[in-house]
This record gives sequence, structure tokens and C-alpha cells, in this order.
Amino acid sequence: MAGKREENPAGSSNNLRGDVLRVLGVLKVATVEQIQQISAPHLSYRHTDKPTPSKRKQARTASHTGALSDLRKHGLAENGGQLPGGDTLRNLTPMGLKAAARELGRPVGEMGNPARGAGRTGASHPMTVNEAVLALLRPKPDLTQLAQEPADVRAAAQTAVDAPAGLGTIASYTTEVALPATGTWSNPSKGGAQADIVITVPEDGVPLLFVEIDNCFESAQVLAAKIDKYMRFCQRKVKDVDGKERPMWRTRWWVPDGRHGDRPHPPLLLVFNRIGPRNPNTVVAQLAELTERHWKGTAYDGGFHMYDGKLPIVVTGMKQLQEHGPAGAVFRRFGRPQNQTLLEAIGNPLREAHDARKQAEYAARQREHKEELRRIAAEHRVEREARRPVCAGCGTRFTDERWKAIEPAGWDAPRETHPHLCEDCKQRAITAERQAEHTKLEHQDQAVPEQKAGGTWLSRFRS
Repeated sequence: MAGKREENPAGSSNNLRGDVLRVLGVLKVATVEQIQQISAPHLSYRHTDKPTPSKRKQARTASHTGALSDLRKHGLAENGGQLPGGDTLRNLTPMGLKAAARELGRPVGEMGNPARGAGRTGASHPMTVNEAVLALLRPKPDLTQLAQEPADVRAAAQTAVDAPAGLGTIASYTTEVALPATGTWSNPSKGGAQADIVITVPEDGVPLLFVEIDNCFESAQVLAAKIDKYMRFCQRKVKDVDGKERPMWRTRWWVPDGRHGDRPHPPLLLVFNRIGPRNPNTVVAQLAELTERHWKGTAYDGGFHMYDGKLPIVVTGMKQLQEHGPAGAVFRRFGRPQNQTLLEAIGNPLREAHDARKQAEYAARQREHKEELRRIAAEHRVEREARRPVCAGCGTRFTDERWKAIEPAGWDAPRETHPHLCEDCKQRAITAERQAEHTKLEHQDQAVPEQKAGGTWLSRFRS
């Protein structure tokens, strides 16, 4: 025990240090509280008896602060400056990124670079990225960890558990991902984009989503130029390992093929955090007009659009995202008149509804056709029963086998001897006929000797 304490003076467990590595491996730079909110959300409901907010935060984050201290001792983590409010930023060293890659099960080449020096400029953009991850992730507290807490605390945690779920786990997210229009994944050249967040949660209906964060400092023209870069990347094709040419993004991420030839590019979500001077409503309207060629689909008679080769662009506000999460109707896709949930906004619900109607209509036609076939078959059965022969002997209707037997056959087939009788009556008739024939033969055999005797007497008489 003493040896372990010497190795990790703050006494952190392997699980705690692993949690810190996973979160910082994704976010690159974060506060201790953000690490705690993502990896151990139940702690946000503890220590409510502390007298001040700062004391409550200190108690909630104590275990993760200790884990960071131990990681610093091993050269895996370091302090990255301070936020204006006084919170210390934490980030991983190059060696820490390698350790985080093992925890996340990712290639080291996909981990990006250490976020050193982010705190020198206030880290407003990285902190907004982190808040967006939290709002999309919506970590759920573990109620079993709160069994000894007061009833009102458990009730608040239960409310969070019952709220709509977020998207995936922290391992479903990547930040600061280069999307090269030229160059390679590991050595991108100029002209490409860099996604603030990439989300891959196919089990939740989001196989691939790019997220761009804007603090309302950039103009619509600057954002439109970024979207041009996204489009160049999405359109780029390279040879895959099998020698076939594919979109470059498909060599790194899996997305199911579109149906009926509709293969849009991966969707882009723009999250506007209104801390800068620009009005996001004005910027969004201008941006939609500037990028129409990238996102506008082709209208079809069924009331839906197809987006083959287009870039779906969805916008929302940070406050709305934090309040409602992905399941809230707070997302507006360019070209659509109303807000939708995230899954609806990045999907094609009108096309799906059209397909569902068509399938329902086809199923209804199939049912009607089968019903018509059943009705016709029933009529044929009634008509056939009306034509079924009746036995002239006993009055019963012929069986199918007997009816078939009396039907006209080929010229060389034997003729049916009793076509007006059922099988039983036919057998009785045959038996009776045979008996009669036998009796007739017996009578004939008895008559022959009498004729011979008479012949002899007559011959004698004549002589």
C-alpha cells in the first residue's frame, strides 16, 4: 500500500486516471469540473451541504484533482493556464496523448496535438467546444452512487436520468479533426477544414456528424469560406486499400450507403454561442444564401427532396442546445421552414414519410389483391360444388377422387362402367353384377344334362 501511495501520492485509482485520460484525450484542454461532469456526473449531486458554491465545487472535483496530480507526476498531464474566472485548465503532454489513445482504443495518429498554451488567450473557443460536447453528450448520473443522499438530491438526479438521452459516450467524440482537401490525414495541406467536433454514434442514428462552433465573432462570409472547405473535403476522392476510389472521409469513418441513389455528404452542425458582437440570426440568413449551392436538394413530386452530393447544414444556439439537447426541436436545417430534432434535421423525414406511404399503399394493394383472389377462389368453389355429381344410388355427392375418375380421359383410357354411382355404390353394383353373373352360369350348367337325357329317350322312341 505504501508503494502505491508513493507511486501515486494523491491516491488516485486506475479508473479515475483512465477517466481523466479519456476526457482530455478527446477535449484536449478542460477544467477539472468539466472532466468530472463528463466522467462522473453523479458527483454533481453530492456535497450539497457545503456552505458555498466554491466549497461544493472543490468537494465534487477533489478525486479528479488528485488523479490529475498523479498524472502530472508521471509526465502525462500538465496545467495549461487559467480561465478569467480562475479555473485552471488541464491538458495532456505528448506522452499523455499516447496513454489516452490506449484508453480510447484509437490510433495515436488520430489523437491530434497537445493543447499547450490555450489558457494564455482565455481559451474561449475550446471552452465553448467543451460545453457543446457536454450539451450533446448529456451524461446521466449513476443513481446507485446517490443512494445515501437526501431525497431532494435523488429526485433531482432522477429528473436528469429521465430526461431525453444525449448522443453516445465520450469515446464517440473527437475534437480538432483535420479534414484535408489536399495532403494526407497526418500531414494535411492548405485549403482544408478543421472540424471542432466529430461525432460518430451509428447506434443512435448519427453515424457521422461534423460540428462547427462559432462564438459570434465571425461574419457570414468567413463562415461560408469554411463551408467551402468542408465541401472540398467531402468531394475529395482517394484510392482505398483495395485500390478502389472512394470519398476520403469513407476511408476513416463508416456510414451506411444512401437509399435510391441519394448519397448526401456527412451533415454539418453549426452551434452559435452568442458572446461576440454579431447577431446569429442575421449571420444565419446570410450564410444560407451564400452556401445554397452546397445544401439545396432536388424537389420531387412526392413533396420531398433528394440531397445526393449535397452538404446538409444544420444550425442551433448554444443555450437551446444546453437546455433541450439533441432530442429537442431546436435545430434548423437550411432549406426547411421549421425547427426539428437533430435526427430529423440531419435526416430526410419527408422522404421517409413518402416511402412509408408508398409502402403502405403497396401493402394495401397487395392485401386487396389477395382478398380478390380469395373471393374469386371462393366463388369458384361454390360454382364447382354446384356442379359436383350426385350418386344416383345413395344421393351423396361425389368425392374429388370419384369426380375425377368419371371425367373424360384419353381415347386409350378404360371406360368408366358406373359413372352415375359413387365409389361405394359402384362397388356394391359390381358385386351384385358379379353375383348375378355367377348365378346365371350355375343355371346354365344345370340345364345341359336334362337336354342330353331327353335326346336319348327321343332317339329310342324313334327307333
